[in-house]
Amino acid sequence: NITQMHRQGRFPLMGAHRTADCFQCHQSASNLQFDPLAIECVSCHQADYLATTSPNHQEAGYSNSCEDCHSVQAVSWDATNFEHNFFPLRGGHAIRCFDCHTSGTFSKLPTDCIACHQDDYNSTSDPNHQQIGLSTDCSLCHTTDSGWEGADFKQHDSQYFPIYSGRHNGEWNSCTDCHTNASSYTDFTCFTCHVHNQTETDGHHQEVVNYSYQSSACYSCHPTGRAED
Repeated sequence: NITQMHRQGRFPLMGAHRTADCFQCHQSASNLQFDPLAIECVSCHQADYLATTSPNHQEAGYSNSCEDCHSVQAVSWDATNFEHNFFPLRGGHAIRCFDCHTSGTFSKLPTDCIACHQDDYNSTSDPNHQQIGLSTDCSLCHTTDSGWEGADFKQHDSQYFPIYSGRHNGEWNSCTDCHTNASSYTDFTCFTCHVHNQTETDGHHQEVVNYSYQSSACYSCHPTGRAED
């Protein structure tokens, strides 16, 4: 059982190596002599490395450790078997190589979001990212899901006001529910939601000096949105 023998040795037969003919590697096999071979990829695949033109591995200075980019489970050298673990190609990043590597050389690209998504950042109007000074680190609010879906702003709880926890968790659908002035997110209003029960609100504030139901200063006394603040 050659496969079992290899599994117990230094070079398990996986992927394309599983179906390779013994004579392709062990050239002395005609004499029933199976001398140990080097296990570094390039010891057998130097010619493949030098002949590759898309991209040109030698010209681009790629590693000759094939397993850095190619899975040992693969049965071919095509791009679908390329290991891109240093920048996982998931969700919206599951695209064609040339969508990012526009020069055709496949040289190393910056991994910070804004390097590719500056135009997206600049053109976003709901909310206007530039105008309200949102971070250019897209990963703070966005996942890699296609179409920018699944965005959240969890730091809102620690930096400003708890909306993903506490009493306001699940009580809103959009940023504009509270930030009614789209040109400035420093403006916000509590009355968009809290205008429906003046009698109850007045009753809870009978001992509060200078209380006025029409005041817009709710946040001053209730910085976390809780009644007991």
